Amino acid sequence: MRVDTTGRVPIKMWLDEIEEGALEQARNLSNLPFAYKHIALMPDCHKGEGMPIGGVLAADRVIVPGAVGVDIGCGMGAVRTTLIAADVRREDLVKAHEGIKSVVPTGFNHHSEPQVWSGFAEAPDLPVINRELESARHQLGTMGGNNHFMELQKGSDGYVWVMIHSGSRNFGFKIAKEYEERAKYLCKRWHSNIPDMDLAFLPIEERDAKEYIAAMNYALMFAEANRALMMERIKAVFVDVFSGVGFSEGINIHHNYAAWERHAGKDVLVHRKGATSAREGQLGIIPGDQGSKSYIVRGLGCRESFMSCSHGAGRRMGRRQARRDLSLEDEMRRMDSKGIIHSIKTTADLEEAPGSYKNIDDVMRNQADLVTVVVTLEPLAVIKARADEQDRRER
Repeated sequence: MRVDTTGRVPIKMWLDEIEEGALEQARNLSNLPFAYKHIALMPDCHKGEGMPIGGVLAADRVIVPGAVGVDIGCGMGAVRTTLIAADVRREDLVKAHEGIKSVVPTGFNHHSEPQVWSGFAEAPDLPVINRELESARHQLGTMGGNNHFMELQKGSDGYVWVMIHSGSRNFGFKIAKEYEERAKYLCKRWHSNIPDMDLAFLPIEERDAKEYIAAMNYALMFAEANRALMMERIKAVFVDVFSGVGFSEGINIHHNYAAWERHAGKDVLVHRKGATSAREGQLGIIPGDQGSKSYIVRGLGCRESFMSCSHGAGRRMGRRQARRDLSLEDEMRRMDSKGIIHSIKTTADLEEAPGSYKNIDDVMRNQADLVTVVVTLEPLAVIKARADEQDRRER
């Protein structure tokens, strides 16, 4: 762990190197008057909007919509099947891959019919939610684009696993933007001394803060239900393709959210933006890029990281740089040489190619005091939105 002490509170970093833009954003966080104890940066950290992705901020009596991000509740789901990976034929994997693509919309695509979820009846009576609720009925059970994916994997335990990365879709985006704008308006009105308006805050006593927390928590419910419905559809495909297949209970977690937690004797709002909770004994999911290993992990409860760990490998280059600098032939060859069923076909697909991400081995080495590995997963087949389906917003 490295420590930067240039701000009001220290920045504790679980990484070898950090890009200057992400470090500048972390220093902005460290100078916030309500930042509690220190800022924690996970080993997948990279520059985001206002706050670095892979950052953890504990805030004293304020909520910061920008420190949660625009995809509230983005997170991971994983289920172990009873299929022995060594016995699964490639032609059956291809059938499952195609079947999943037919039942789970990706990118901007939604369901043509509204989906059923008991949680729709529990929606808070807030204008932004009321405006988006009907659209959300068609978005439930859809994956989205950019770094979101579905993946079939071979576990070190010998079984086939299914992994999903997705969030609250446009529903969470609209909630985020609504309250980010309110926070910016109020901070300007109050002449608040903050280093970046993307870190505008809402004191928890304010009505806007109470509304945002209620809306955010509802978006978290929606995101969890979204992953759960996709997983049910994937299971149905597996039952059609693989006779007698069964499934474990599964894991379903967030990595873009804020929650009340107690640290060093004080109740604070811990904001995780591209970071995963890693309480002692807690199961988590850390995906690599689509050509490398992913991990089921168990948290070690490290207090210095606010009991957090990375949410993935983390980007090492931006989307434009990836399209410009990576070789399509090399990236396709890299996937093909491992026998992975994938969809890297065009230059636009290089935005999510393996070469645009950090080395997951380095990421895991840097957080050996945060988590322990339970199962290592290697990709067999990857499903991502086509380049022409992609949503360019931060996810």
